[in-house]
Amino acid sequence: MHIIANNLLIFTFILSGVGALSAFLSGRWNENNMFISSKRITIAVFILSSFLIGFLIYAFVSRDFSIKYVASYSDRTLPIFYTISAIWAGQSGSLLFWGWLLSLFSAIVVWQNRNKNRDIIPYVISILLLTTCFFFGLMIFATNPFELLPQPVINGNGLNPMLQNPGMVMHPPTLFLGYVGFTIPFAFAIAALYSKKIDSQWIRTTRRWTLFSWLFLTLGNLLGAKWAYVELGWGGYWAWDPVENASLMPWFTATAYLHSIMIQERRNMLKVWNIVLIILTFALTIFGTFITRSGLISSVHSFGVSNIGPLFLIFLIVILIFSFGLLIRRLPLLKSENELDAFISRESSFFFNNLILVSLAFAVLWGTLFPIISEAVRGIRISVGPPFYNQINIPFALILLALTGICPLIGWRKASQRNLQRSFIIPVAIGLVFGIILAFTGMTSIYAIMSFSLSLFVLVTIFIEFYRGTKARARINNLNYLNAFWKLIMINKRRYGGYIVHIGIIAIFVGITGSSAFQKEKEAILDPGESLQIANYTLHYNGLVDQSTNHVRVIAAEIQVENNGKPLPTMYPSKQLFTNYDPVSEVAIRQTLKEDLYIIFASWDDEGRASFKVLINPLVSWIWIGGIIMIVGTLIASGPTRKKINLKDQNVRLPKKEIEYA
Repeated sequence: MHIIANNLLIFTFILSGVGALSAFLSGRWNENNMFISSKRITIAVFILSSFLIGFLIYAFVSRDFSIKYVASYSDRTLPIFYTISAIWAGQSGSLLFWGWLLSLFSAIVVWQNRNKNRDIIPYVISILLLTTCFFFGLMIFATNPFELLPQPVINGNGLNPMLQNPGMVMHPPTLFLGYVGFTIPFAFAIAALYSKKIDSQWIRTTRRWTLFSWLFLTLGNLLGAKWAYVELGWGGYWAWDPVENASLMPWFTATAYLHSIMIQERRNMLKVWNIVLIILTFALTIFGTFITRSGLISSVHSFGVSNIGPLFLIFLIVILIFSFGLLIRRLPLLKSENELDAFISRESSFFFNNLILVSLAFAVLWGTLFPIISEAVRGIRISVGPPFYNQINIPFALILLALTGICPLIGWRKASQRNLQRSFIIPVAIGLVFGIILAFTGMTSIYAIMSFSLSLFVLVTIFIEFYRGTKARARINNLNYLNAFWKLIMINKRRYGGYIVHIGIIAIFVGITGSSAFQKEKEAILDPGESLQIANYTLHYNGLVDQSTNHVRVIAAEIQVENNGKPLPTMYPSKQLFTNYDPVSEVAIRQTLKEDLYIIFASWDDEGRASFKVLINPLVSWIWIGGIIMIVGTLIASGPTRKKINLKDQNVRLPKKEIEYA
C-alpha cells in the first residue's frame, strides 16, 4: 500500500503544479480549453488526496506498524475513536489532512463558480492549486506520512495521553477548517487584484466562505481552551502559549476584515484596507503553522524540531512579497469612491474597531516573537508571560467591548445630536449605575467593574436594537411581538445574526472577567479522613480508589463535597499512569453557571496521603455558553436574506427611524 500511496503523493504534487500553471495561462490567454482542463485537474486532485487520506485511515485502523507515522501515534490498545483522530496528531498526518481539506474546498469553489466570475476564477484556481502543490511538496521532500520503518514493530508507541480527549479530537480539525478556509477569500482577493476586477464582487462571492472560516477558527480556539481547562490540569483555559497565540492572531485580523467589508459594500470605502486584512489573515495562518512546526518555540501544542520550518518561512515570505507588491501596483485602481463624512459615524466606529483588533494582533505577535528575537540578538531567550499580554491587551479589549455597543447605535455617514441622545442615554445610564452598584458592594478591581459595566451597556444596546426593530415590524405587518421578532431576524439575518454573535462575546467577557479577577485557590496535603475548606465548600478526602482499565492504570482520590453543609455528588480527581508517557492528571470539575469547583490530584504516597490543589473559578461556564451563542449567531448571519419589504407599497406611515429597522 505504501508504494501506491507514495506514487499518488508524487502524482498529486505534479498534477497540482500543472493545474496551477494551466489555470494561470488560461486566464492570461483567455484560453477556454486550458481553463476546462484546470477545473478538471482541481477535481482530480481532490479525488487523489481523498484516496491518500483513506489509505492513512486504513493504515491506522488495520494497525499497520510498518509505517513510521502509524507506529508513532497509535498502538493496539488505543480505542478506535482516538485511533482515527491520530491522523492529525503528528506533523505529516496533519499536513495531509490540511492538503485534503484544501483540495476539497478548491473543488467546491470550482463547482460554485461554474457559471460566474469567469474573469477571475482561473487565477483563483491557480492560487489554490499552487498552495495545494506546496503542501504536497512538503510531504514528498520533508515529512512523508507513508514513510516505512527500517524494521516493522509489533506494537506502536501509542497516542500522547493528553491528546486522548474528545476536545482534542475536535480541536485540530476545526482549527484547520478555519485556517484552510481563509485561503479562499485570499485567493479571490489576489485574483481580483491581478485581473484588475477590483469592485466588491469578490467580497460578495466569498462572504459565506469568510463567515464559515471565521466560525471554525472561533470554534477551534474555544475547543482548544476547553481542552486546556479539562486536560492540562492547571486550572486555566488560556496561558498565552505561542501556539495558542498563533490561532488567535488570524482571528483578530479576520474579525476586523468581517467588519470592514461591510463599509466597502455599503460605501465603497476601505478597499486597500480590506485587501491588507485578508492578506494578513492568510499570512498569519501560515505563520502559525510555521512556528508550530519549526521547533523555534517550546509548547505542549507544538511538534518537535523539523526541517520544514524553513520551507514554511520561505513560502510565507513569498506570499507577503508577491501579495503586497501586487497591491502596490494596483493602488491607483483602489481609490475609495467616498470619504468619511464625519468623525462620529458608523464608518468611523467600524474603522476604530479595526484598529483595535489589528493592535491586539500586533501585540500578541510581538509577545510571541520577542523571545526568539532576544535570543537571536543577545543570545538570551527572555520569556514573555501572561502579565505582559494582560497589561497590553486588557485595555484594548475593554475599548473593543465599548465599541461593540457603540457601533450599532451610530448612524451611517454622520450621526446627529438627536440620534446620539436618543440612542445612548438609556444604555450609558444603566451601565454607569451598574458600575456604581458594583463598587459599593465591595468590588475593588477597576478592570472587573469596567468589564461588567460595559458588558451590560452593550447588552442593553443590543436589546434596544431588537426591540425597536420588532416594534416597527409589528406595526407594519400587524403581528404579535413574537412573530415580528422572528421575521425581523429572518429578513435581515446578517445584521441581527451579528448582534447575536455580540451577545456571545459579552458572555465570554463575563466569563473571562469573573474567572480572572475572582479565582480562589488552596493547596493541602491530606490523610484519609481529613478535610479541606475553601469558600463555602468542604472537601472530605476518603482515600484512594483504583479505577484502572485494560488500557491504562488509574489511581483516583475519592472526595465527598459539601456546599454550606449540603451534600453534593462525590468527585474523583485522578492520575493516569502510562508505560511510555509521564503521569497525566485528570481533574474533577463541578460546573454551575455561578462557578466551577476544580480539584487537581497532584500526588500520593504509599500510606494514602495525597496532595491536592483546589480552585473556585467563577463564571467560567459563560465562556462556553458564549461560544455556543456565537456559533448560533454566525449560522444565522450566513443564511440567505429574504427580500425586504418595500414600504412604498405598504399603506403605513412610520417615522424615518422605524423605516430603517423595518
